[in-house]
Amino acid sequence: MQVRDQSIKSHRRFLTALALVPCLAGCFASPGGESSSQGGPSGSRLRVALAFPPAENFSPYGADATLLSRLGVTEGLTALDANGAAAPALAQSWRRENDRTWRFTLREATFQDGTDVTPAAVAAALTHATKAEPAPAALAGVTLGAQADGDRGIRITTAAPDPVLPMRLAGPSLAILSPKAYGKKGNPTPVGTATGPFEITKVNGGGSATLDRYDDYWGGLAHATGIDARFVKDGTARANAVRTGDVDIAEAIPVAQAATLDKATLREAGTTRTTSLQLNTETGPFKDPELRAAARTAIDSSALVKGVFEGYADPGVGIFGPAVTWAESKRVKPAGRAQAARPDGTPITLATYDNRPELPEVAQVVQQQLQKAGFTVKLEVREYSRLESDALAGKFDAFIGARNSLLDTGDPVGILGSDYTCDGAYNLAQLCDKKTDRAIAEAVETDGTGERQDAAMAAEAAILGTDTVVPLAHQQIIAGVSTKVRGLLLDPYERTLVGTGTRTRR
Repeated sequence: MQVRDQSIKSHRRFLTALALVPCLAGCFASPGGESSSQGGPSGSRLRVALAFPPAENFSPYGADATLLSRLGVTEGLTALDANGAAAPALAQSWRRENDRTWRFTLREATFQDGTDVTPAAVAAALTHATKAEPAPAALAGVTLGAQADGDRGIRITTAAPDPVLPMRLAGPSLAILSPKAYGKKGNPTPVGTATGPFEITKVNGGGSATLDRYDDYWGGLAHATGIDARFVKDGTARANAVRTGDVDIAEAIPVAQAATLDKATLREAGTTRTTSLQLNTETGPFKDPELRAAARTAIDSSALVKGVFEGYADPGVGIFGPAVTWAESKRVKPAGRAQAARPDGTPITLATYDNRPELPEVAQVVQQQLQKAGFTVKLEVREYSRLESDALAGKFDAFIGARNSLLDTGDPVGILGSDYTCDGAYNLAQLCDKKTDRAIAEAVETDGTGERQDAAMAAEAAILGTDTVVPLAHQQIIAGVSTKVRGLLLDPYERTLVGTGTRTRR
């Protein structure tokens, strides 16, 4: 694999050279989103409304990891660039020493508690992540060890060859925190222990959080002096907050609310997020592949895109959608699908969550389509944190969720292993199929970018051939943004939202 050596000279708060601000702070910026190492004209704070409250006290090992990266709190050794390749973050360069060993060179940086980012601290942080239960999604099926190597080096060794390790280390769940974060039992805390441009200074339960600018950030001084974050579950309330000027940025604007906002306050971007129908293959009616086939043939995804998403999505074609630019040309037609049986009133329970406002409406349309095909469908809708444990335990016959296919590692094989293998940590469909596991295992072992993509699409075909998942729609991001905001960071992986260049004029 080609050696990456994109060294960027470390700089601190008083350096104002625009060229020194790295890509990861602005490569997804909207027009006018140029970075700078000086504060905004009025030193103003950003007011941000987020859809999901912290579910695990801001632990970086679970669903809150992306929340932290989107607010500019945490970072890993690497980041993902606009093309999905690994880019420098806390590591300024790296090289592969052999098929199982990599050496990363750290840049000069400090944690938000004032201590230095040292090889020993980084090695300890990664070691803690490997011992977390359940394992962070980015480490699903991977065993690694990290050791300090000299003043600036980290040597990481994996139990098996891992050609995408630099991409894996960009996963939000592998953020690097200071030793102080791990001082107590349980999950580590990122409060005052991370490395990003913004530092959490106060948490008000699940309702809001206060972040202040971290003035010694290695990437330069952020424009905004801080962030006042609110966690607003109701999508209509988030849209109203933009309309009335109560917030500067609101993520995940419901499709139904987009038309009510001034077009100048809407930002759209393609995303690798796919809304899918997952069918329980372990227990209940969908253990029968012929009934799964009946469910698949009952679904009309174009009706969902037109009626529910109002055009802010593409019809479901696979686990990987149009935002994964290489997928369509490499897609493999699923083979070996069962013939559809007649449901004859078969009762099923369909579940979804309401944190993403389109999902309950998607579920209602899917319910109607399945009922038309002959199923008897009971619909259950809950808040995600009240639903996840039951969904992972296989307590529903069918589940509708929205999943970013490249979120955890940026590697297309990653989500296949976590979601569709016998030992997968997020296997909502409870799938355990030898042919599928074999196809995914072959993809895991494949080196070379193009070859790995080919193997991922072959594994996708194997999964779709079981009818365990029915892709419904490939979504777009819709954010509500004040016309005074510049430097918003929207990327297809949904890992960023605000950064050093994000600012507003009051």
